[in-house]
Amino acid sequence: MPLTRRRTLLAGAALGGVALLAGCAEDDGPGGREHSSAADRLRERSARDSTTLLARYDATLHAHPTLEPRLRPLRAEVARHAEALGADRTASEGPKRDAGAPSSAPSPRAARPSAPPVPRDERAARAALADAERTLADTRTKALTAAPPELARLLASVAAAGAAHAFLLAEPAR
Repeated sequence: MPLTRRRTLLAGAALGGVALLAGCAEDDGPGGREHSSAADRLRERSARDSTTLLARYDATLHAHPTLEPRLRPLRAEVARHAEALGADRTASEGPKRDAGAPSSAPSPRAARPSAPPVPRDERAARAALADAERTLADTRTKALTAAPPELARLLASVAAAGAAHAFLLAEPAR
């Protein structure tokens, strides 16, 4: 059963990603409140949060290279979330090798956030990432009420993906 539940969760995350990309392509039309200063601040804060989470993934991958096969797809999704939310492309992707691979060189962007220290134990490192994903998903869910429609859809999709990431990170290694 756990494998079926995992497949269902991954399928849901994939559909959320498709919805995320589809929602990003739509225009809010003239006179919409999508670009109010409050919406812009929320989008900027959300992009910063994704970039900070991305830095946490990079630090974890640097500290625990054996986790790379498990974390690479999740990190790639976080990079896409940061990009969809408007983060600078160089900050969300790192060096131009594989967008899902950990960066070994520092990012060309000077304002790249630093991640907190990574636990030495791999299980604890995954748990710390899961907690960060869960906390950020909760924050984004709470922000939905203040967000204009298009941004709310984007935040809901990204929050759902974050909750899925937290679940996958909490699963025991196989």
